[in-house]
This record gives sequence, structure tokens and C-alpha cells, in this order.
Amino acid sequence: MATQPKRIKAWTGDRDATHAVAEAIALVKANAKAKFDETIEISVNLGVDPRHADQQVRGVVQLPSGTGRDVRVAVFAKDAKAAEATAAGAEVVGAEDLVEKIQNGFMDFDRVIATPDMMALVGRLGKVLGPRGLMPNPKVGTVTPNVGQAVKDAKGGAVEFRVEKAGIVHAGIGKASFTDEALLVNVKALIDALNKAKPSGAKGIFVKRVGLSSTMGPGFKVDIASITA
Repeated sequence: MATQPKRIKAWTGDRDATHAVAEAIALVKANAKAKFDETIEISVNLGVDPRHADQQVRGVVQLPSGTGRDVRVAVFAKDAKAAEATAAGAEVVGAEDLVEKIQNGFMDFDRVIATPDMMALVGRLGKVLGPRGLMPNPKVGTVTPNVGQAVKDAKGGAVEFRVEKAGIVHAGIGKASFTDEALLVNVKALIDALNKAKPSGAKGIFVKRVGLSSTMGPGFKVDIASITA
């Protein structure tokens, strides 16, 4: 029988019990022992069936404490809007030239923003950006004439969420180096955003289960009532 790695043997805390959110955050941080600043991740099991159009859950939330990530932003814009995006801190800005660059394999970015007039052009990249969840969408604010603010939001803690086939939403809500309070407000902001995005077709309990974990650490179950208390 294979033996467990030392890092797994060193894990502490009851992974079968359900913990108040503050306790779960403390446990996740205590087990984040990697040599890098681990991402703290949340998994939310929703009472929806994403196979139905009226049970899709998608949106964006501005995390009050930020994400701790250096988000690289690509913007499709021209002229004054291109200058606005560059001034706001976008790493790469372009139009036809950026389409060609991406078609040739360039993917050095984490978020894509476009002005509405650029979407016919961006549409050519659907097969490249779509599977990666990078296609600009007006529902999450990445198709907008206000590209400068969109870039600032992306870099300041805006997180997109989308329910997966199994009815689960996964998102990073900070780093292990964050304070407990910073992570707590981010958790509450995400759960609040999910509740506001509840689709018309969702019946019964919407937020069914919540778990917190770090990149390399164990997961802990969270008492949903403690998040909204």
C-alpha cells in the first residue's frame, strides 16, 4: 500500500465536520504550507441543473479585499478607447493585429475586454477564447464602451463566476497571506453575488453546500448559515 506524503500527514482539522466560516478560513490557512502563497478557493454547490437555459448562473463580483493575483488584461479597442485601456494598465491592446497575434498562439493574458464595436472582430476567436472562458460578454462587463473602468475592475479584484455542468461554482477568493477578515469579506461578497444571480428556474435550496480549500491543502465544509449571519 502506498504511504501518504508527509504534507498530507501533517494536515490538521476535521475534514468531515461542518465548520463556521471563520473557523474554516482559519483551518484552510493553517494547512497552506506550500513554499508559495497559495490561492484560497471556494466551491459552491448550487441547486440548479445547468443543462436548462433558465438555470444558468453567471456573473461577476468585485471582491472587497482583491484577489492577490496580478491579472493580465487584453483589450480589443481602437483609437481613443485603445489609449484609455492602455492608460488604465492593460498589458496588450489592439484590434485586427491582436486577433492575428492570438490566432498565432499568443495567450499571455487572463482577461479579455472589448468595446462593443470590436465584437464582430473578436467573434473570429470564439473557438480559441470560448473554451478557456475568456470570450468577452456584456453580462459580466467585459463588453463595454467604458474599457478604462473595466480594466481597473479586472485588476482590482473583479472575479467572473460561472456554474459548471455539475452545478458547482469554483472561484479564487484570495491568498493564504490575506488576513482572516479579508478572506471572510470576500467569501460573503461572492455568496451574495451568487444569490443575486439566482436564475428564475432554480427551485428549492439554491446554495446547497460550500467548501473552502487552498491550492495544495485539504478542503473544509462550511456552515452556510454562518456566512449570511
